[in-house]
Amino acid sequence: MDLGITGRWAIVCAASQGLGKGCAEALGKEGVNLVINARTQTTLEQTASELRAACPGIEVRTVAGDVADAQVRQALLAACPQVDILVNNAGGPPPGDFRDWGRDDWLKALDANMLTPIELIKAVVDGMAERGFGRVVNITSGAVKAPIDILGLSNGARSGLTGFIAGLARQQRLAGSNVTLNNLLPGAFDTARLQKTLQAAGGDVQATAQARRKAIPAARFGDAGEFGAYCAFLCSAHAGYITGQNLLIDGGAYPGTF
Repeated sequence: MDLGITGRWAIVCAASQGLGKGCAEALGKEGVNLVINARTQTTLEQTASELRAACPGIEVRTVAGDVADAQVRQALLAACPQVDILVNNAGGPPPGDFRDWGRDDWLKALDANMLTPIELIKAVVDGMAERGFGRVVNITSGAVKAPIDILGLSNGARSGLTGFIAGLARQQRLAGSNVTLNNLLPGAFDTARLQKTLQAAGGDVQATAQARRKAIPAARFGDAGEFGAYCAFLCSAHAGYITGQNLLIDGGAYPGTF
């Protein structure tokens, strides 16, 4: 299927590895020009080289730094000639016991996983509406749907973003101008983030991982490439009637009907 986004420009945050990289690869293969961001310059440039090799014909630009920093956001926006697609993504805050977290821990989590995406959205959606096309995809977490006890900082911050998106996506100025905002809620994907979570649980990591896989009806962890494919479809010309939604991608692990 031709997704109808060849020649578009996308900003993809936290794109040097994991799910962000999967999204960048999928968009690049559809002919989308990319401005990618990550904190570490060396890994970001390596990813950019891989994208250029895998997706000949597209332009790939890099902006290294913490996207929670306003100056980095400004540089990211300046590097993108026209933001048609925005993929918000950030590493989640550390796991732990809420009794150990202070105000600064909470503010840092909110800044990275709620306020920073909102600032980027604010910077791009009106321009998208004026041009008659825009796609915003926020990578949140399956924990928004089924909270995980040791991920309290993530549960809270990402749920706040989810509530904000639910209202904004339904503004007729945006939805009526072919601008959509949706959230992708990953379950257990085989990423560095998952490894950290497994280690935080204590005990034998391999045994913990095997038990986790057995609890998933698909009997495996997800792959970043397939996650990217879902993202690319939501960013496509065919997804204009999908907005304000939360797509849970977890191999059937969530047991509820809704």
